[in-house]
Amino acid sequence: MGDMKRQTNTSPRRRRTVRRATAIALAAATAVLGLTACDDSDNKSAAGGDRSDVGAPPASAPSADSKASGTGTGTKNQKLGKLLWMGDSIAEAEAPAIGAAMKAGGTEFKSMAAAGGGGVLGPPELAQSTWDQLPNELGSFKPNVVVYQITSYDWGKPEEQRVGYERLVKTVNDAGAELLIVSAPPFLIDGFYKPHEADIKTAPKSAKEVADKHPGKVRFLDAAALWGTDNAADKAQRSKDHIHSCPQGSAAFAQWLATDLAKKYGYTPAPVDQWATGSWTGDKVYLKLDCK
Repeated sequence: MGDMKRQTNTSPRRRRTVRRATAIALAAATAVLGLTACDDSDNKSAAGGDRSDVGAPPASAPSADSKASGTGTGTKNQKLGKLLWMGDSIAEAEAPAIGAAMKAGGTEFKSMAAAGGGGVLGPPELAQSTWDQLPNELGSFKPNVVVYQITSYDWGKPEEQRVGYERLVKTVNDAGAELLIVSAPPFLIDGFYKPHEADIKTAPKSAKEVADKHPGKVRFLDAAALWGTDNAADKAQRSKDHIHSCPQGSAAFAQWLATDLAKKYGYTPAPVDQWATGSWTGDKVYLKLDCK
């Protein structure tokens, strides 16, 4: 995305901003929890009854299973021990909330999302820094799961995109981790992105094609279910720049992602009120976005 301009904030203003962001983040994450519960109910009805592999126990009341697996209790999550987060500056703005949600659930979290880069294909000068860093992160952090959010720089023809994602699958799998590729939220296609609009649109499809080829090694998750497809719509929860998210949008995404991971790996995510009002809402990344 390039470097975002830092906004100057007085201490009283910052305190008011953080308090307001904290309240809104909790409300946003709680709303997502309600939508997820509705989706689970619909899935169960469509399947003709309850199924053990659909949905998760209510987040407001950690079950005995969640305690046994170390989730929602501050102890280690035995089913999802470590998560590495990847992406560009859009992912960087989501990272504080995801980290808070994961840590509350007993999962160690690390982000290598980077402003002005973070992708695995596209401009070589940007992608190469990711490939230089990734082996070191995989070797030192040793994640169980790597989540890569498609970046705004994943440019190239579909075949080039597939090559990049195939390389990512192999690199992550060879390190003993599973890969989850998540589509990016809708963002403003301005003059900078306009020449690459077709590439940006094909990237999710290319990623899904790669995921479909490697079941059990990589999954694809379409975030349009949360954000929609219009960056200007309220559902997209974009900041003033119509690209990044403020704490409330990041909290909603963190809750949505945490719920998906909990279903996949069989544990109960931490209750929203254990993490959505934390100090992460005052992270400097949101000051750059002039979040209220």
